[in-house]
Amino acid sequence: MRPVRTAFAGALLGTLVLAGCGQTGTTATPSATTAPAAPAAESFPVTVEAGNGKLTLTKKPERIVSLSATHTETLFAIGAGPQVVAVDDQSNHPPEAPKTDLSGLKPNVEAIVAKKPDLVVLSDDLDQVVAELGKVNVPVLLQPAATDIDDAYEEIAELGAATGNKAKADQLVADMKAAMDKLAAEAPKDKKLTYYHELDQTPYAATSKTFIGQIYAMFGLTNIADKAPDAAGGYPKLSAEFVAQADPDLIFLADVKCCQQNKDALAKRPGWKNLSAIENDRVILLDDDVASRWGPRIVELAETIGAAVSKAGAS
Repeated sequence: MRPVRTAFAGALLGTLVLAGCGQTGTTATPSATTAPAAPAAESFPVTVEAGNGKLTLTKKPERIVSLSATHTETLFAIGAGPQVVAVDDQSNHPPEAPKTDLSGLKPNVEAIVAKKPDLVVLSDDLDQVVAELGKVNVPVLLQPAATDIDDAYEEIAELGAATGNKAKADQLVADMKAAMDKLAAEAPKDKKLTYYHELDQTPYAATSKTFIGQIYAMFGLTNIADKAPDAAGGYPKLSAEFVAQADPDLIFLADVKCCQQNKDALAKRPGWKNLSAIENDRVILLDDDVASRWGPRIVELAETIGAAVSKAGAS
């Protein structure tokens, strides 16, 4: 992302094409009369196919370095936290993630290698870090920013397979799917509400075909950014006049912590004071991190959106 906030832009305005997701490994099928075998993902070697092609791990990794805030969250959510020895400086959740000064935006190969990793997980191949780590025989799993919710689920499953935590990862995905389906089913969709999702105060927005836009679509919302002149790229830069003319029913701000944006700040923008969302107190303050990552906490984001939609639908 480079005109947008670093965390979200680097993740979602960069290359969003996944090379393909899936995993293979040694499996065992328990019979009805014998005790269940160990979970398939606990058996190694295991091969995972992601953004940098097929990666075969001969044994369960015990020294994982994560250079992606999203993947750090996932690793801890699937029970791989004890295997993580270092994370990048943007990984601030969960609190127990080991703090380091490693940069995911300007990766330093020597600093990464100094952590003696047996697996490095990242979401961007910046400065050809994948190839550079390959030269020193460090296994790398590249999982680019998810392009849709199914991609997010697949990446969680792949991390589970790669780290020997397949059962927990599969359960997490199942729980997430159930929660998301429930939230979508409960949302009132007959109000035909419009919305604006702000990435930063420039203002940059996200269209319906982006990952974040697809989450909003679950709730039957209409995205004003879809009609922006440069909407084709997914992240158009809107003018203040465009937003004022569209007059969205709901405004979601993903630039709260970074840029101190709120309803009062919006009201000071030219032509925005009388926007419906401001007058009706429908400006929703999102957690910047939750709104810019595609891991386990997308359920929290969906809960916030769902609550706002339900409140607006009831009024």
